[in-house]
Amino acid sequence: MPDAGRESSAALPVILLMGPTCSGKTALAIEAAKKLPVEIINVDSALVYRDLDIGAARPTPEELAVAPHRLLGFREITEPYSAADFRADALREIQSIHENGKLPLLVGGTILYFKALVEGLAPLPEADAGVREEIARLAEEKGWPAVHAELQKVDPVTAERLKPMDRQRLQRALEVYRITGRPLSAFHAEHHTAVTLRKDGLSEFSALPWPVYSAALAPADRSWLHEMIARRFDAMLAAGLVDEVKALMVMPEVHRDLPAIKAVGYRQVWDYLNGEYDEEEMIQKGVIATRQLAKRQYTWLRKWPNLAWFDSNNEQQRNALYGQLANICNSVFS
Repeated sequence: MPDAGRESSAALPVILLMGPTCSGKTALAIEAAKKLPVEIINVDSALVYRDLDIGAARPTPEELAVAPHRLLGFREITEPYSAADFRADALREIQSIHENGKLPLLVGGTILYFKALVEGLAPLPEADAGVREEIARLAEEKGWPAVHAELQKVDPVTAERLKPMDRQRLQRALEVYRITGRPLSAFHAEHHTAVTLRKDGLSEFSALPWPVYSAALAPADRSWLHEMIARRFDAMLAAGLVDEVKALMVMPEVHRDLPAIKAVGYRQVWDYLNGEYDEEEMIQKGVIATRQLAKRQYTWLRKWPNLAWFDSNNEQQRNALYGQLANICNSVFS
């Protein structure tokens, strides 16, 4: 094990490997974990759940044997998992990896989780069971669109970014208003995190005790990514995605509106099995939804400070990213 005694845990960096879906992040991270003193932390909101395998592109048992992933498949499908949950778990795992004398390599495409990690979260009130029950009764009596309409009256900014059937987030947003008398959007607007960009390519966020290296693996040619998305969706179907969703549908308490089932791919197959459209339309919708996800990921990434971009469709660029990860490790442990 490398000797990290020269530096305190607070001085050891954290590596973030982000990018759109299908850009090859996991493959590069596994290769790095085989040869470099790094440990992988999953940053994919679907992969935190058990029983989401094919549609979530879970690494194979063989890959996990040589490159274990922390925060992978540890949550029940029926359990909610928030950005705040992820931040608390990730902070714990980062500290543990540093204590093991390695560097944490956080890999995935859920940019909201990355953002929560480095920026922290606005201080919000604790959940109130009574208020939640009131909102649940409103939803049961009049439907979730009525909850959305109620939120629109008191917090139009948050209502604008939430869909009428986004149960968990709608409930929380209206709950915050009813507890505090202030809209959720006001709490977010007041929350600011300072960031310092260093000459060595690392960033220091005021909400995080460790310096950060942020990299994005993303193709310069968007049409290449679209082709990879279509190929992977076909491969998932060939691997048994439909049967995987069938198995989920017969599980007690598993329903269409769970955050886990709303993951791209799963919700399209679920609706197909419910007879809402035929197989061809399901495939089309699945591919389109994945492309839309990638577009949102690019939007998030373009705003990321001090982000080093590498073209995933260029072998020289992928090698350069691996070399950068090796350089960071060598600078810490040599």
